[in-house]
Amino acid sequence: MVPRVFYFLQFFTLFTVTFASSEEATALLKWKATFQNQNNSFLASWTLSTDACRGWYGVICFNDRINRLNITNVGVIGTLHDFPFSSLPFIEYVDLSMNQLSGIIPHAIGNLTNLVYLDLSSNQFSGKIPPQIGSLSKVKTLFIFDNHLNGFIPIDIGNLTELETLQLYSNQLFGPIPSELGNLKNLNDLELSRNKLTGSIPITLGDLTELKILYLHSNQLSGFIPSELGNLKNLNDLELCNNQLSGSIPITMGYLTKLKILYLYSNQLSGLIPSELGNLKNLNHLELSHNNLTGSIPITLGDLTELKILYLRSNYLSGLIPTELGNLKNLTDLELSHNNLTGSIPITLGDLTELKILYLHSNQLSGLIPSELGNLKNLIFLDLCNNQLTSSIPITLGNLTELKIMYLYSNQLSGLIPVEIGKMKSLERLSLWSNNLYGPIPTTLGHLTELKVLHFFSNQFSGPIPSELGNLKNLTNLDLSDNQLTGPIPASFGNLRNLQSLYLTANKLSGSIPKELVYLENLVVLEMDENQFSGHWTEYICQGGKLEKFTVASNKLTGQLPRSLSKCSSFKRLRFNNNSFTGNLSEAFGIHPKLQFIDLSDNDFHGKLSSNWGKCENLTDLRVARNNISGSIPPEIGNVRGLLGLDLSSNHLIGQIPKEFSTLISLVKLSVQNNNISGNIPEELGSLTKLESIDLSDNRLDGSIPTCIGDFVHLFQLNLSNNKFGQNIPKDIGRMTQLNLLDLSYNLLVGVIPPQLANLKVLVSLNLSHNGLSGCIPEELEGLTGLQDVVLSYNELEGPIPNNKAFINASLEGNKGLCGNVAGLHPCERQSSMVKKHSMEKGRKLILIIVLPIIGALVLLCVFVVVLSICDKRSRVRDVERWDDG
Repeated sequence: MVPRVFYFLQFFTLFTVTFASSEEATALLKWKATFQNQNNSFLASWTLSTDACRGWYGVICFNDRINRLNITNVGVIGTLHDFPFSSLPFIEYVDLSMNQLSGIIPHAIGNLTNLVYLDLSSNQFSGKIPPQIGSLSKVKTLFIFDNHLNGFIPIDIGNLTELETLQLYSNQLFGPIPSELGNLKNLNDLELSRNKLTGSIPITLGDLTELKILYLHSNQLSGFIPSELGNLKNLNDLELCNNQLSGSIPITMGYLTKLKILYLYSNQLSGLIPSELGNLKNLNHLELSHNNLTGSIPITLGDLTELKILYLRSNYLSGLIPTELGNLKNLTDLELSHNNLTGSIPITLGDLTELKILYLHSNQLSGLIPSELGNLKNLIFLDLCNNQLTSSIPITLGNLTELKIMYLYSNQLSGLIPVEIGKMKSLERLSLWSNNLYGPIPTTLGHLTELKVLHFFSNQFSGPIPSELGNLKNLTNLDLSDNQLTGPIPASFGNLRNLQSLYLTANKLSGSIPKELVYLENLVVLEMDENQFSGHWTEYICQGGKLEKFTVASNKLTGQLPRSLSKCSSFKRLRFNNNSFTGNLSEAFGIHPKLQFIDLSDNDFHGKLSSNWGKCENLTDLRVARNNISGSIPPEIGNVRGLLGLDLSSNHLIGQIPKEFSTLISLVKLSVQNNNISGNIPEELGSLTKLESIDLSDNRLDGSIPTCIGDFVHLFQLNLSNNKFGQNIPKDIGRMTQLNLLDLSYNLLVGVIPPQLANLKVLVSLNLSHNGLSGCIPEELEGLTGLQDVVLSYNELEGPIPNNKAFINASLEGNKGLCGNVAGLHPCERQSSMVKKHSMEKGRKLILIIVLPIIGALVLLCVFVVVLSICDKRSRVRDVERWDDG
């Protein structure tokens, strides 16, 4: 009987298990059916015809029940909406990471109560973390990092007391860190970084005494660093960087004696660096940069003999660099830049033979560069720039054969460049600019064949440019400007085929331009201004079609510009001014759609202005002054809507100012003086309200000055002198309250000086001479206290001059009616006599007002009497005649 019962129970158990595993498999297949990619090769084994516990990819069973599901990185595209949470009661391990699962994490996840390991990381889940996740009471590892989750971290996670690893980093979680996380006493790894968490760090995290890793970096956490974190005696890695933490660094940090990594950089921490950090004898990385830390660097940091990286840059640290840092024999990276450190560089830094990076730049360090730095044979980056270092460059630096970058610029270094630098065969960037270095450039620099950047500008180097620099085949940027170099450009420069920028400005270089420069097809910038180059420019330029900035101003170059210029569409900035170039300007350039600035002034160009300038749509500044250009101004220039400056002065231009200029609404400076322009100023120019300077002087312009000129409220210079403008000075000029200079001299202006000029409070120079102005100088102009230069000569002005220093010292000759206590003018009548004269005139007027009507009345009365008398006599004669007839 017993064997039968046993057999029955065994059969029943087998049936139940088989049924159960079949039900689990069916549930997983229903979930699989929702995937967007049904042809997934990894999950091809998931079929009803295959035993789920023996043939399915990623499925492991225990007692024929699904116990583990691992389909990480198999390319699943779907959601968890139909995941069989309720059908997998025995599952302990789920890894769905690195797929393309999206949507929310369903609340039903709380049904997986036997779960020990859950990994949903590196997917596209969104929404909130469901609070039901707090029901997974057995879970030890919870990975949900690298998704799009938002909302608060559920306080329910504090119920997962078995949890050992919690990683929620790289989501969009916000709100505070729950204090309930302090309940997770078994936690050894807590990573909440790269979210949007706010508020302070809970002091309860100090209860997580098993914690080895704490990552809270890259959030928006604020407040103090809790001193309670000093209780985390097992902590190996603490990263709180990239937050808004403030206050001082707790001295309790010195208790974390197992700590290997401490990242507190990019916060708002202030105060001193605690000397207690010197207790962290196992520390490998200490990064406190980009804070507001003050005071000196603690000498106790010299006790951190395991330290490999020390970053204290971008703080307000002051005082000396401790010599004790020379004890850090394992140090590979030392960065103390962007502080207020003073004193000399300790020679003990020469003992850091493992050092690869040494950044001491942007401090106030002084004294010599220690020759002991030549011992740092593993050094790759050396940056001592922006200090006050003096004396010469040590020859021992030539021993740094692994060095790739050496920045010593912006110091007060002097003397020669050591020829030993030529031994630094790994060097890629060498910047010595803005020092007091002198002498020749060493020919040994030609050995630095890995060099990409060579910056020697703003020194006092002299002598020729070594032809050996032509060996630097990898060079992309060469700047030798602002020195005293002489001689020609070496023809060997034609070998620098990778060169992108060549700066030779402000030297004493001479000779012709080597034709070999045409081989520099990668050249983007070529600046050769302010030298003594002569001869013609080489015919081919911009061969590679990359040249953007080309400047040869202030040389002695002659001849025509290369025809190849007209085909270069890459130009952005061009300077050919102050040379002796010739040729027809209309043929020299084409259409340059990227061109922003061009200066052709002070040459001997002739011909007309091409209408193609109107097709250079990005042009902001066009200067063609002091040439021999003729013809009219092309109206097409009005198409260049972004034009800020236009200087066509001192040429032979004729015709009128194009009314099409009204579209140049960005124009700031208009200079067309000293030409033969005629006609009126177009009223349409009133739209150019951003103008700051107008010079139309020395032309043949006529008509009246348009009233729209008052709309130029930003104008600080207006010069219309030496034209034929007539009629009155518009009172609207008084609206240009920023005006510094007003010159309307040598015109045909009449009428009075508008009193509205008194609104020009910042006016410095006023010239209205050689016109036909009349009347008094407005007394309101006395208030122009900033006036320094006034010229009103040769008009028809009268009356007293304003009581203003500028008018007292003004040029006023040629005005017969002016008076005042000024040399050359007769004094004005005294006030009392003027009053008397005024009273007499007033009396005379009163007499005339009274007497004239009386006299008129008497005259009328006399006339009336005479007429009446005549009528009476005639009446009597008639009566006598009647009497006689009677």
